[in-house]
Amino acid sequence: MTDSWVNSAEILGSDLPLELSGTGNRRALLMAALREAVRSGRLAPGTRLPPYRSLAADLGLARNTVADAYAELVAEGWLAARQGSGTRVAERAVPVTPVHRPRTPERPARPVHDLVQGQPDPSVFPRTAWLASARRALAAAPDDAFGPGDPHGRPELRRALAGYLARVRGVRAAPERIVLCSGAAHGLRLLAEVVGGPWAAEEYGLPFHRELLASHGVGTRPLGVDADGARVDGLTRRDRAVLLTPAHQFPTGGPLHPARRAAVVDWARSTGGLVVEDDYDGEFRYDRQPVGAVQGLDPEHVVLVGSVSKSLSPALRIGWMVLPQRLVAPVVTAKGEREQFSSATEQLALADFVESGAYDRQVRRMRQRHRRRRDQLVAALERRAPHVRVTGIAAGLHAVVELPPGTERSAVRAAAWQGLAVEGLGDYLHPGAEHPSRATLVPHRDGLVVGYATPAESAYPEALEALCRSLPPVSPPVPAPPPPPAVL
Repeated sequence: MTDSWVNSAEILGSDLPLELSGTGNRRALLMAALREAVRSGRLAPGTRLPPYRSLAADLGLARNTVADAYAELVAEGWLAARQGSGTRVAERAVPVTPVHRPRTPERPARPVHDLVQGQPDPSVFPRTAWLASARRALAAAPDDAFGPGDPHGRPELRRALAGYLARVRGVRAAPERIVLCSGAAHGLRLLAEVVGGPWAAEEYGLPFHRELLASHGVGTRPLGVDADGARVDGLTRRDRAVLLTPAHQFPTGGPLHPARRAAVVDWARSTGGLVVEDDYDGEFRYDRQPVGAVQGLDPEHVVLVGSVSKSLSPALRIGWMVLPQRLVAPVVTAKGEREQFSSATEQLALADFVESGAYDRQVRRMRQRHRRRRDQLVAALERRAPHVRVTGIAAGLHAVVELPPGTERSAVRAAAWQGLAVEGLGDYLHPGAEHPSRATLVPHRDGLVVGYATPAESAYPEALEALCRSLPPVSPPVPAPPPPPAVL
């Protein structure tokens, strides 16, 4: 084992300095190159690496960038650091056999930027206001709040939600029709057990919801989706229920057309079917008036399912179902004799949070923040990629960046190489939507589902830059065919 160290070219090859001169994440690129050098055998176990100051100077990087890369690779077990001995390649029980192949940059081990839809930035949780509500709720809590829980949920929260949902979403419900659950997924699980199948579902939607229903013996079949929302004319008498996102179709965007809202209620009345309305982001409207819940049209044939996962945090495992009267008892029975899913103290805190007006203030604050984020996304794409179209931006926490046909998967891969986590629109397509036997087959649309709520403020601009770098270039125009020769 030598006391001298190898130089940067021996460690990383000749191309990395050029890669580090670009705009990608330099720490991730450096770590990827070091891992590849160890994996390929170019750096043998025990090889001493340059001090981070020397390597930083060689590569033109900040010292902290190299120091952080060394520290993380030590934590991962690739390198070993010992006082007085410097940083070396970790010893292994079996030496790595050198493999000679062209070196390519490795995908970063973890995404640097996150534009996956689904959750708000956790740093904006209203801690001070929530703590004040929790203190007031605990001080005023009746003794029975600390005993076995009622599977209906705390009456304080059911009363608060009944008032809030009537005022904000046009829901028609007494507290007795509200059953609390641990989130929308829990609500769907209970409804699957009570209602049975089969269900119809929008051809674009959360795979997790379809898989959850299938795990409880409820199959789903796809309904087409267009600019007016779900094609509810495809419902049949065989369908026991239909799962919709009528306020803002997930993930393509846009509300369910008024005529289709009336049509789906008529279907439920005539067949005895059930409309399950997933109100996942009903509070977040930017460029249009709020769209009331379908439940308001017919409370006896529509279930409204909601939660605080988008408005507050998915860490608060609190959701609700506003049920037809005939389903309250079966759902409570399916839930069990005691509340075992949502904390009674958190339910009490949320009840105070709603009734004190803090929930309204938080929603307004988040609406302004998300609208600003959305506008930044649109502006960045107009500036850097004017050839792409952005849709579904009038509401919600995400947008769809439409792409030229056949480019979605390559764009997702390009994003991964940029250290960006983002999903393709095809990831949400129902498996049965492209079955050759389906008469209303619609070709798959290419696009990226871009969640703009998750990143911290400081990280968002760089995440948008990574997104723009991942998009396919402008397609070259197809040359016009030459004019036919003149006839003499």
